[in-house]
Amino acid sequence: MATSNKAAPAAHAPDTASGATVHDVARVAGVSAMTVSRVINGRASVSTATRDKVAAAIASLHYQPNLAARAARTGTLRIGLLYSNPSAAFLSEFLVGAMDQCRQGGGQLLLERCEDLDSQRAGIDCLVAAGVDGILVPPPLCDSPEVLAQLNQMGIPAIAVATARPSPDVSAVRIDDYEGALAMTRHLLALGHRDIGFIEGDPAHTPALLRRQAFEDAMREAGLPVPPHRVAQGYFTYRSGLDAARQLLAQKPHPSAIFASNDDMAAATLAVAHGMGLHVPAQLSVCGFDDTPVATTVWPELTTIHQPIADMARAAVNLVIDEIRQRRAGETAPATHHLMAFTLMERASTGPVTWEQTPHFPLD
Repeated sequence: MATSNKAAPAAHAPDTASGATVHDVARVAGVSAMTVSRVINGRASVSTATRDKVAAAIASLHYQPNLAARAARTGTLRIGLLYSNPSAAFLSEFLVGAMDQCRQGGGQLLLERCEDLDSQRAGIDCLVAAGVDGILVPPPLCDSPEVLAQLNQMGIPAIAVATARPSPDVSAVRIDDYEGALAMTRHLLALGHRDIGFIEGDPAHTPALLRRQAFEDAMREAGLPVPPHRVAQGYFTYRSGLDAARQLLAQKPHPSAIFASNDDMAAATLAVAHGMGLHVPAQLSVCGFDDTPVATTVWPELTTIHQPIADMARAAVNLVIDEIRQRRAGETAPATHHLMAFTLMERASTGPVTWEQTPHFPLD
C-alpha cells in the first residue's frame, strides 16, 4: 500500500483566551478565514451582510483577537508607554513624537496609565500581557526605582525619558536640566532682576531638584540671597502653579520676576498676575521651562527653555527598537544615555527690571 509523505495539517492555535480561532469564526459565519480577517481589520471590501454574519459569529464564540500573537506573526514591534504625567501639555508633545516615530519604524504604540505603586505594577503587567517588546517611561515614572527594577527583573527593555539623573543600567534620553535652569536664571539677572521668585516642581522628579539647584547656584554666583519665602512649592500642575504664584505675589514687595519650573506653572503665574492687575513684563517678568504648546498660547507668550519633547520621544523609540533588535539577535544591549540640546526661547513675558520693581529694603 502506498503511503503519503504529506505532513498532516497543523492544528490552529487559539487566538483568544476563550480558545476560539479565526477559523472557528469563519466556520460559524460560513465564510473564509480571509474574510474574517478583513472584517477584524476594518477593510472596506466586505459587504454589510457578510460583516454582520462575522460579527454575530464573533459574539457567539466570545472571540477577541490575540494582538500579541498577531504582532508576532506580522513582525510588528509593540512598544508600550507607561505614563503618569500631571502635565497634559508635556504628554501631548511626547505622544506626537512617539506615535510619529513608531509609524516610521514599523512599530505599534500601546498606552497604559497608572498612578500609585500598585497601579504601576498592574500597568506594566497589562503591557506585558499585550505582548510589548519594550517600554517607554516618561516623567515622573522615569525616576521610579520600583518601575525600573520591575522592568529589569522581567527582562523588558526600557527607556527613561527626561530624567535628570539616569540610572547607569537603563537607557535614557534627556536634556541638561541644570544648565537649562542656570541659563534662564542668568537671563533674568542680565535683565537687571535681583529679586527673583522661584516655583519648584515635584520633588519626586529629579529635574525639579536640579532646576532649583541651578537657580540657587546662579543667584549665589551673582552674590544674591535666596530667602526661603521667595521659593514656593509646586508640582508641575497648573493648579499648584496658581497656589504658588498667589503665595509669591501676596508678599510685599513681591518679586520683580518669577521663574516657574515648567510652563504650566508659569502660565498659572500669568493668570494670577493678570487677576491682580499686574502688567507683564512691565511690573513682573515670568518665565517657564519645557516650551510646551501652552507657552505660545498664553498672553504674553512665555520666555522658556525649549526641551525638544517630541524629538526626545522619537529618539526614545529609536533606542528601544535598537535594543529590542539587539536582544533578539542575541547581542548585548548596553544602556545608552542620549543627551539632547536645549534652547532659551526669549519671548514677551520677560523684560528689563524697572526702578519701581527694585526693592528698597532688605529681603530677609
